[in-house]
Order: sequence, then structure tokens, then C-alpha cells
Amino acid sequence: MVKQRVLSGMRPTGPLHLGHLHGVLKNWLYLQEKYECFFFVADWHALTTEYENPSKIREFTKELLLEWFSVGIDPEKAVVFVQSDVKQHAELYLLLGMITPVPWLERNPTYKEMKENLKEKDLNTYGFLGYPVLQAADILIYKAQLVPVGIDQLPHLELTREIARRFNFLYQRDLFPEPQALLSEVSKIPGIDGRKMSKSYGNAIFINDPPDEVRKKILSFVTDTQRPRKSDPGDPEWRCVAFQLMKLYLSEYEKNEVVESCKKAELGCRECKQRFAEKVIASFAPIWERREKLLQQKDWYEKVKEGAKRAREIAQQTIEEVYATILSSP
Repeated sequence: MVKQRVLSGMRPTGPLHLGHLHGVLKNWLYLQEKYECFFFVADWHALTTEYENPSKIREFTKELLLEWFSVGIDPEKAVVFVQSDVKQHAELYLLLGMITPVPWLERNPTYKEMKENLKEKDLNTYGFLGYPVLQAADILIYKAQLVPVGIDQLPHLELTREIARRFNFLYQRDLFPEPQALLSEVSKIPGIDGRKMSKSYGNAIFINDPPDEVRKKILSFVTDTQRPRKSDPGDPEWRCVAFQLMKLYLSEYEKNEVVESCKKAELGCRECKQRFAEKVIASFAPIWERREKLLQQKDWYEKVKEGAKRAREIAQQTIEEVYATILSSP
């Protein structure tokens, strides 16, 4: 039975944190066992907002790949590559840009939101406006049938589907399949201050943080503001940010135990967070160990080059079909 093809990528704009681990990578670990997966570092996408810092993008690209492999992404099970190593992405991006109406891009809900959140950057660029077209090219160049996304990313995928439909209609050939969403079960991971965990907000716990830094950050997590003293009963399920992340590390029995102990004022917030910190550190231990082993293998990056070669072969076939379709249309 032929496996369905999955495509997913990540921008190299900083080190991995718990949001990436639970929101993306743990899902990838499952997907690589079940589907034909293409996982790529989206360095051109990073340029849309970090065009003034290309050296940082190069640095984070290699670091990101190292962290992926340390977590367990397996280049023997998935095609792993860097976007800029497959020039056909840019070629299809150019061609799809010819047929994509500008109002489609301007209505993108993330466009205004990101411009507002990144006011310190000049994002009045064609590249930033057109990044959904590049995203569509990333997916369609491999004719991916499935794309793992969160609910907030569904409008992006729908735009890719619209571009695919428009191309197929204009050139009267069903060349591109309309990719379907693989919805992630994990919601947004909260950061130390309660907002979505993000490097930009300075509220993230990074996978490569040393143990003492992990402890320090977890102890600073926002807890139940209506429980100033240990003797006050708490309600972690509704009022504690730390517990929302903690649940990912606890068994059902442990979760119930924490909730009951908190409600009965038997377990203080500091002690609870100290226990949680040790669980996180223990979960990081095998990741750190694999990372050290990889760093001792001078040829670890060769697997990425092999992945790019495989990706180019498939992408080139698609580009040739695209040109043939355009040139043969009435």
C-alpha cells in the first residue's frame, strides 16, 4: 500500500523550545512511522522577516537540524532537507505568484497580525506579503496530500488549496491535489508568563537550556494568582498556567493527585513546580545524550544533503509537469 505524503517545515529563527517539542515534533515522530514524510528547514521563509540577519538564519538552520535529530526525527524514515537546497521551490513560487490575486494575500488573517506584533521590523515587502505563495509552492512541489497544522493555520492551508484549484482551472488539468489538514491535538503551549510560548516573548523553556536554567524558569511560571499562601486552596485546572504545561508530563493518576492536593491546600505551588522541573529535566536527558553523540559524528549533516537530493528529484519532476501543462494549455 502506497503511503500518503506529508509535508511540514519550521523556520530557523531560534532554538527549539517546549512549544515546538509538544506542538510539532512529537507529532512528527508519530507521522514518520505512518506516512511518507518530508520535513524541511524553511530558511527562505525566515528571510521574509529576518532579511537583515542572514548569518543568524544560517546558524540556526544547522542548529535546528541538530535538535530535530536529537529529538528523534530520523532521516532514514523521512526526507529531511533545507528549503534553499531545493531551488525548485523558488521556481514554482515564481510561477504560482503569476496567478495569485493580491487580495487573496491581503486578506490573510496572519498578515496584519504579524505586522502588528513585529512593529519594530519593516515588513512592507513583497516577500512578506507573498510568503503564503511560497508556502503553497513548498506543499505543491511535492504534491503533498497531508499537511499537519494547528487550527489557527487552517486559513493558510485553504489559500494553498485555492491556488491549486486556480492553477488546475486556468490550465485545464488536475495537476495539483488539494492538500488536506492533519490537525494537531496539542493546543498552544503556554510560556512562563501565560502567553503562547515564544522566543520573541522571552517566555520560553528551550530544549538546550542547562538543568539549572530549566529549574529557574519553571519556578518563575505564573501560578494561581488567587492562592497567595500554601494554606489557601487552589484550582490548578482553571487558574494555574504552570499546570496547563505540567499536564503534558503527568499520568492521569499524577494529574488527579496534583489537583486534589492543590484544592486541599496540601501541596504548595513552589514544591509543585520543583517536582515539575525535575520531570522536564529527566525528559530532556535522552535528547541531550543524542545531541552529544551526533556532535561526535562529523558526517551527521550528510543525511541532510541526501534528503535534499531526494527532494530535488521529486521537485524537478513536478516543475517539468508544470511547464508542460502551461505550454500545452489552449
